[in-house]
This record gives sequence, structure tokens and C-alpha cells, in this order.
Amino acid sequence: MAEAAREEHQKAVERLAASYAAIPRGETVRLAKPTTNLFRARSATTAPGLDVTGLTGVIEVDPVARTADVQGMCTYEDLVDATLPHGLIPYVVPQLRTITLGGAVTGLGIESTSFRNGLPHESVVEMDVFTGAGEVVTTRPGDDLFDAFPNSYGSLGYATRLRIELEEVPPYVALQHLRFDDAGLLAKTIEEITASGEHDGQPVHGLDGVAFEPGEYYLTLARWTDELPSSGGRGGRPGDRHETPSDYAGQQVFYRSIQERETDLLTIYDYLWRWDTDWFWCSGAFGAQHPLVRRVWPRRLRRSDVYMKLLKLDRRFAVADRLDRRAGRPLRERVVQDIEVPVERLPEFLDWFDREIGMRPVWLCPLVAKGSAGGRAWTTYPLEPGRAYVNAGFWGTVHVGPDAVNAPKNRAIEEKVHELGGHKSLYSEAFYDRETFDDLYSGADLAEVKRRYDPDDRLTNLYDKAVRSR
Repeated sequence: MAEAAREEHQKAVERLAASYAAIPRGETVRLAKPTTNLFRARSATTAPGLDVTGLTGVIEVDPVARTADVQGMCTYEDLVDATLPHGLIPYVVPQLRTITLGGAVTGLGIESTSFRNGLPHESVVEMDVFTGAGEVVTTRPGDDLFDAFPNSYGSLGYATRLRIELEEVPPYVALQHLRFDDAGLLAKTIEEITASGEHDGQPVHGLDGVAFEPGEYYLTLARWTDELPSSGGRGGRPGDRHETPSDYAGQQVFYRSIQERETDLLTIYDYLWRWDTDWFWCSGAFGAQHPLVRRVWPRRLRRSDVYMKLLKLDRRFAVADRLDRRAGRPLRERVVQDIEVPVERLPEFLDWFDREIGMRPVWLCPLVAKGSAGGRAWTTYPLEPGRAYVNAGFWGTVHVGPDAVNAPKNRAIEEKVHELGGHKSLYSEAFYDRETFDDLYSGADLAEVKRRYDPDDRLTNLYDKAVRSR
């Protein structure tokens, strides 16, 4: 079975190479993907996209070695469907179903296991990259191409096959929601959990949180478990009724439950996709959280890629802008970003963000990067290995008036994150000047690797992709 899958994979790579050769030199090179999780505009092109048909699956799962060979355009939804029957999942499963493994590695990804497992690319042991030279290069940790690949967003090539490590998981996840009134205590608790891997003597396998309002912060501690706890809690007796796992793909909304209950129980599958069903909290913009709308909104269409399509329609027809003008509201600035700051600077960032941006809620996800071979920082996203950071994710719009076209809020966020010794992901809009960008994202080192693997400069460089939207 695996041998046949590898043969089909090779044919798919050959189709990819042929489609690349057919693109005229000087034309923009892009993947012909049916879905995207990017939030930055891209310049128009008449060139056909790269043919990635046949590169969207899992080649093989090895339950003994706990590894999987996965094609680059395979979504995490399909990847989890292939590994979970073996009681295994990737070390880090990003929140949204249609994020691809190759996309998470070349564009970064994060989730609640990142405080102990790092970032998705840190569990990759080998990958094949289709480079700008039109060749497939097999690369491993410590190689210049491998170390520069994370956060390169296709400027160095595209992953066609990745071998990743998997971890064993049980059927259920027990959750505990801790509320904090003080951001300093919140940060201290994050530091303690990331250092020890436990809280109150209990292991912590997943850790994330939400800042709902100034003075209202929550950490959600996830513990893998084989057993359904009894309804009587720790004092339950044999024969007691057991809890039924919650279902947040139904009428209930996950993020609201964080404020409403101290403990919860989910299946491991539902835990992995708890944020996808309502696109965190963003589904509310489409009415999907209203009880009456939710009853008639098909369950199978409560997912992030559906909301993304609706968002594209809104942008195409400027629905929100028209409604704002009709109501006399100021022009909106779109603020869709994920940033990382050192954990000890989190209170300062949240205070500043509440004061200057005022967007609620904010997702919080601790992470500790492992680094590449030899403990080196990753070339294009140089977080200090072993140091605790917190990702803050915020996605929405802010009414700013006529100056919205100049993106004042986004520019202020970039300056503040830089000031606090953090970094920001590049899946959305960026506004750095070239010198600052090259300083933050190791532009000189990235350019050197690009010259080696894309000697004719056919692939768009990272600055042009991330800032100039080319």
C-alpha cells in the first residue's frame, strides 16, 4: 500500500515540475490551492498556478516509529484523520482544519502543545523541497535550506513531502479554565507551567488562554486522559454516572464556555478542532453564534474555510464598508495579526494593546521554540530557543476614520512588538521598511540561501511577498 502511494507521489511531483517549467520566466509563481489561510492581498497574475494535484494526502503512517510521511499540501484535517486511528497525532496541530502541513512549516503554525513541543517544523525530521531551480532537494535539520525554510512562505520553494514525528494520545481531554484578574500573575503562572509541565501536581499537555477584557484573563489547561471522569468529580465512586464529552460543533460555542465553567471534557478529536468550528469567535460576524441562526446553519458548514469564503465575498462587495457609511461610522482598519512576545513582557503588551487598540478577545498561546540542530535559532524567525514566549492572536477591525488606509494600528503593533523583543507572523499584512524587515527576519542569511537554491530568482522574495504583496 505504501509503495503504491509513493509511486503516485512521484507522479504528482513530476506534474508539479512540469507545471513549473510551463510558467514563463518573469511571471509570478504560485500554488494552485483551493483554500488559503493567508490574510494579505496578492498582486494579480495571469500565469497558471503550480499543479499540486496528487500532493494532498498521507503517504504512510508508521505507528511503531511514530512517524508519518505526508505530502506538502495535505491539510491537518486529513492528516489527523490518518493518524488518530493509530492513537497518534502530530506534535502540534494548528487550530484550523484547512491549514496544510507544508503551509504550517513554511509559514509557521502554533497550538496549545507548543509550550512543550515547539512549532510544527520542529517535529519535521526530513523533507523534500521543490526549489526555484526546479529540483527536489531532500533536506534535514542543520542543513541551510531546512533551517531557513520556516517562515520563508514559498520564497525558497515548496515542501512536497515531509516526515514528521507523532505523539501518542488517549481518547479524551480534560480541561480546567483558570481565571486571572492580574496580567502579571497570568504571566507568572504561564512561566511556571512551561517550566514544570504541570499545575497543582497534575500534568498539563495543552496550554492556551483568552484575554476577554482588561482584568479578565483565562488559561485553559488540557490534560490527556483515557477515562471519562465520574459526574461526582474526584470523589466519584465505582458505578457513578460518567460525564458526557461536550459538543461545541452543535449549539454551544467553545469560547463562551471558558467564562461559564471551570472544568470541561472533550474527545481528543473535538479538542483539536475546538477553535475551527467558530473560527475562534469570528463566526459571530456572520451570525453563526445566534441560537436561531445556529439551528439552521448546517453543522458540516460550521468551519473556518466556510467563513473565509464569506469574508472574501464581504471584501469583494464591500458589505461592511457600505453598512458603516450608511450608519455614519468611521472607516475600519483591518487588524488581523499573530505576534509573539517574551512571557515576562506579556502584561506590558496586553496593557498597551487594551489602551491603544481595544480589540477583544485576544487569544494567548505559550510556546517554547526548540531551535534547529545544535540549539541554533531558526534563520528567518529567530526566537531564542528554550525561552518562553506567548503568542497573542487578534483578528477583527477597528474604527479609525480616514487614516485607516495608512494602517496606523497595524504599524503601531509592529513597533510595540519590536520594542518588546518579540516577532510577528507574516501570514497577514506587514508594513516594515526593508531595513527593519531584514533585521527582524534575517534578510541577508535568507537571501544567501535563496541564491543557492533559486539561482535565477524565479520565486518571489520574502519581503515582496509579505510587505509588497507580490
